[in-house]
Amino acid sequence: MHIADLLRGLDYFGTVVFAISGALVAARKGMDWMGFAILATVTGIGGGTLRDLILDRPVFWVSHWEYIVLCVLTSLVTFYFVPHIRRRYSWLLWADAIGLAVFSVLGVQIALSTGTSPFIAIIMGMMTAAFGGLIRDVLAGEPPLLLHREIYASAALSGGVVYALLVVVLHQPIWALVLGFIVALVVR
Repeated sequence: MHIADLLRGLDYFGTVVFAISGALVAARKGMDWMGFAILATVTGIGGGTLRDLILDRPVFWVSHWEYIVLCVLTSLVTFYFVPHIRRRYSWLLWADAIGLAVFSVLGVQIALSTGTSPFIAIIMGMMTAAFGGLIRDVLAGEPPLLLHREIYASAALSGGVVYALLVVVLHQPIWALVLGFIVALVVR
C-alpha cells in the first residue's frame, strides 16, 4: 500500500466518524433526517473546506463528491440506528475524538504539501480537526466544544506538532501519521 492510499483511507474514515458525531448531535436535538444530513455534512467536511479556502487551493469535495455522499449516507444510517443506541453522548465523544485525531494529522499533511511552513501547517491541522465541530455546534445552537474547558484544540495542536516534527525533521511519514494520531487521541 502506498502512503497516498493510506491517507485517502484515513480521510474517508475521519469524514465518516465526524459525520457520525454531527448526526448524533442532530439526534440529541431531535432533528429530522435533513437536519441529520446537514449537521453530519458540515461536521465531516467543514474544517477541510475552511482549510482549503484559506490555503487558496480547490475545495476538496468539489472534485471529490464522494465526501458529500459519505456524509449523507452516514447521516441516514445514523438516523435509522440512533434510536437503538442507548449511550449516544459517549459515542459522540468517541467519534469526535477519533475524527479530531485523524484530521489533525491530515490537515498538517495537506498544508505541508502546498508548501506552507510547518508553523502554518500545524495551525491548518488544528483548523481542519476542530472547525467542522465548531460549525456543527453553532448550527445546533450549542456552546462549541472548542470553547469548553475540555481539551479539544490543544489535542489537535499536539497531534499536529508531533506529525510535523516527525515529517519535517526525521522524514518519517508513516510514524508521523501513527504517532500524531495517537498523541491527539490520548490528549483528547
